This record gives sequence, C-alpha cells and structure tokens, in this order.
Amino acid sequence: MDVGEKLKEARLAKDISLDSLQEKTKIQKRYLVAIEEGNFDILPGKFYTRAFIKEYATAVGINPDEIMTDHKEELPATEEENVQYSRIQRTRKESRSDKESRSSSIIPTVTVVLLIIAIIAVAIFFIRQSSSPSDGEPVEEENSNDGGMIIDDSGEGDGNDAADDNADDSEGGTEDESAEEEETEENEEVSVEVVEEGTGNSPTSELEVTGAGEEATLILESADDEQNSWLEITGTDDESLFSGNFDAEASPVEIDLADEESISLNIGNSSAVTISIDGTDIEYPTSAIHQRINLQMNNE
Repeated sequence: MDVGEKLKEARLAKDISLDSLQEKTKIQKRYLVAIEEGNFDILPGKFYTRAFIKEYATAVGINPDEIMTDHKEELPATEEENVQYSRIQRTRKESRSDKESRSSSIIPTVTVVLLIIAIIAVAIFFIRQSSSPSDGEPVEEENSNDGGMIIDDSGEGDGNDAADDNADDSEGGTEDESAEEEETEENEEVSVEVVEEGTGNSPTSELEVTGAGEEATLILESADDEQNSWLEITGTDDESLFSGNFDAEASPVEIDLADEESISLNIGNSSAVTISIDGTDIEYPTSAIHQRINLQMNNE
C-alpha cells in the first residue's frame, strides 16, 4: 500500500471528509486529492509535498515521522528540508549591522555640512548688524499734526519691539511643543506579544499586536532570493487575502489592517519569509519550518 492509499484509508476510517480535512489542515482540496492519488507533480514543489503529507498524517492520527520513514522511497527528496531558523536570524542581524555601518559613515559628512551652514549664518548675522543704524542715531518719523519731522532717540520703540519679539517667540515655542507632543502620540510604536506558543512539527501560535494605527500595514517579504515558500493569509471572518507560492517575484505582500480584527498566517517555509507591521519586525515564536500564526489586533 502506497502512502496516498494509507492516508486515504486512515481518513475514511475516521469518517473525515475532504472538505473537513481542508478546513483542518488549511491545505487546498485539490492538493489533498493529489496526495491520495500519488500525483505529487501537481503539488507546488518537493518541499511542500513532504510538508503536506506530514500535515495530512497528523490530521488523520498517523505519526508523520513514521510514515515519512516507511515510504521514504516514494517521496521526493529535498535539500532544504532541515533549514534552521537560526540561519535567517543571523542573516537579519548581519543586514542590520550593514545598515548601521552605512549610517555611521554618513554622520561625519552631515556634521561638516551643518558646521559650514552655522558659520555662514553667523557671518550673515554680523554683516547685517554692522550695516544697520546704531541705537544712538536719530530716527525720523512723520508728524501727523504739521507734516514736519521729529527725532526719537528715547529708545522706547526698541524696547517695545523687543517685548513683542519675546512674546512671539514664547507663543511659537508653545506651538512647537504642542506639535511635538501630538506627533509623539501619533507615532506610538507597534508592539507584539506572544500569547500562546505552538508546539509540534506544525505549531499554531497566538500573538497580540498593540499600537498599530488605523493605517497600519502588514508586510511579508522574501528573506532569500534562492528560497521560496507556500503562503496563505486569512483575514477577519475567514476572508482569503492571499494563497499560493511565495518567492522573490511575489514579494512583498502588503495587507491593509484598517478593517481587520485578526489575521491568520499559514507559512510553509518560515525561513524564507519575514513579517513586519509598519517597520516593526515580528519574530517567529518557534523554529519550526511550517508554522501557523494568528495575529490578534488590539488597537484600544
């Protein structure tokens, strides 16, 4: 008995329909039928063939490791089956280090430019001061009564102008501080907390997301041009937002979270996919290759 027949026999023994199995495993029905009939060429690739068979076996109560061992000769071999999650973590850290190095090299240049601008501003200030009339020189104003000229050397006008300038500066400072406070409130950082960490070969983990604004965006990107994954994204009320192969050509996938209360991710090869919300990276709760992640949006 080949692997497909064995899985089908176990499914029928437990009285599980293909529709029920599809809902439970999140694997499309046509792929389940292909597994039962041994038509592995229909499946997305060698990696997914082995991952889907493990998922099928788990769902019908068969030990996935045993069935993979017993039917090793029937199944396609894959070189990337044991990709470790730590490898992608190191890649991310190295990428961030490169970005920090580039930022550090720009700082001296920016400092020199700002210093030059400051010197020019000081020079312009002293030039204007030297070319303006001194406080002791008479200022001619029109007399509204006889059309003659009067001389004002009391300095009272200068004092009033200074007071007005100080008042304007005070009001401007208050407005700037208010604007900074509003900007700080609007730019609240997104935070992600693991509520429940999944277990097993294909764990399902629960994560809570807080601080995401009304215009927040979920972004999934390819982590390695030489790897691909199988990706399924489901929104509120089980609405399908994306389903299919995911590689560098399909990257990135952006999901608007404005109307979503929850997002479910089914990722076939977690090492090939990075997840973030508005610039905040979401780390995988476990190092499993195949993972399901449920994101609960908490925007209160």
